[in-house]
Amino acid sequence: MSAIARIDVRPLSVRMPRPWVPEAPDLHLVRVDVADVDGGVGTGFSWTPSIGASAVAALLEDDIRRFALGRDSDPRELWPALWAHLHEAGGGGITTIAMAGIDLALWDLRARSRGAGIPDLLGRVHERLLVYGSGVNLHYSEAELAAQVERWVDRGIRAAKIKVGRADLREDVARVALVRDILGPDRQLMIDANQRWDLDRATRALGDLCAFDLTWIEEPLRSDDTAAYRELARRIETPIALGENLHTVHRFREAIDAGFAAVVQPNVIRVGGITPFLEIAALAEERGVMLAPHLLPDLSAQLAVTLPSATWVEDVEDAGFEALGILAAPSPVRIDGAWATVSAVRGVGLDLVAR
Repeated sequence: MSAIARIDVRPLSVRMPRPWVPEAPDLHLVRVDVADVDGGVGTGFSWTPSIGASAVAALLEDDIRRFALGRDSDPRELWPALWAHLHEAGGGGITTIAMAGIDLALWDLRARSRGAGIPDLLGRVHERLLVYGSGVNLHYSEAELAAQVERWVDRGIRAAKIKVGRADLREDVARVALVRDILGPDRQLMIDANQRWDLDRATRALGDLCAFDLTWIEEPLRSDDTAAYRELARRIETPIALGENLHTVHRFREAIDAGFAAVVQPNVIRVGGITPFLEIAALAEERGVMLAPHLLPDLSAQLAVTLPSATWVEDVEDAGFEALGILAAPSPVRIDGAWATVSAVRGVGLDLVAR
């Protein structure tokens, strides 16, 4: 491989038609462009759904740039050395989110230099993958929630996920009952509490909500409360999913080996990019645990089609990069009805532009 000659960093923000929460209407990204001494170029990005973008950009512009310039552009060589260098600033979170920007750029450079896209560089296994409808909808009225689920059903979606965690548990029960009624008995239903409960609250909630044949409960507790997760898994029968707020392979290994993670959900950006994502996916495959990538279907679907076991692609309404109008060319990931397919492009194929 060639040496890294230049690293350019550019923050981007875009207003979302369906914000994650009303008080955070914008999505934030940090574009990273890398050039090597042979003239090759690659583009990646870091992503923060609500806060932290300025800290991510600062880490990229300062410590990461200084460390990476002049080093080998092979992302598998740079990543562990860079993580060790940055670890004192934090082993995960802002650190790994920032690292993802340069890791993606280097994978993009590597794939482009070989005239291939990421799926074909890594080895495509699946031609298409099932999509599940995912709603950031805790603030929706029941009518809005019902309309969203009906749109998924009309698309032929076979599985759906909604948010729970209202102050009054009776509201959660009513909303989950409504969604189950619309989905019918044959479609899968997942719920996501986004870390809103403590152990006792989660136990009570799942005692009532398990009646609706749930495929999983996602992030019922704070992601770093290992002891509480272990106890909750002992108390309930509903499978537990988590991972969007785990940032290293070490934390995923801990969750799997502790026996409470039935489904792991790494976010490609939050774990630090493609390099660690592939390591986490290999761990899940080895342990026989289901992997379901968190969000970012424009990127995560490209990796999912290379994994040995088929998995779902998470599709949040109007949150794809193409729908947000921030791509210079169509996304290589196409979602049609209940299926996601990935076309052949060079590199990562996501050229982010300011809208």
